[in-house]
Amino acid sequence: MRFTFTIEGGDFTHGGHASSQIKKLLKQLNIEPSLIKRIVVAAYEAEMNVVAHAFRGTIDVDINFDKVFIRIQDEGPGIGNIDQAMQEGFSTASPKVREMGFGAGMGLPNIKKNADYLNIQSQVGQGTCLEITTFIKS
Repeated sequence: MRFTFTIEGGDFTHGGHASSQIKKLLKQLNIEPSLIKRIVVAAYEAEMNVVAHAFRGTIDVDINFDKVFIRIQDEGPGIGNIDQAMQEGFSTASPKVREMGFGAGMGLPNIKKNADYLNIQSQVGQGTCLEITTFIKS
C-alpha cells in the first residue's frame, strides 16, 4: 500500500494531519499498537519539521507485510550540519516557531529513537530528505 501526503510550510493549523492519517491506516491494518506509536511519533516529528522549517514537502508512505517505509522530502533551507542537528536541544527554529511550542531541538533525535533505520540527506538551499524504516515483527 502506498500513500502520499502534501505538507505546506508554515501551516501549523494542518500540521499533524498526515501523521494522523497514517495512524488511522496502521490501526486498520491491525499493526501492533507499540509499533504504531513509534511510527507515528517519527512521522509527526518529520512532518512538523517540514511545517516549521521548509516551504513545502511530501510524505510518501509504503506499507507492506514486513516494514513501514516513510520518505519525507522537503523544499527548504536544508540542514548545514546533520551531526549537529542530531544533537538533542540543537535548534534553528525561529522565535515565532518557539513561541508556538515547537523548535525544542528534539525532532530529529526523536525520529532516530523511534525508527529502526533513519537516513538523512540534505543540501543547503534545496531541501532535506528523510527515509524512516520501521520493521513489523510477526
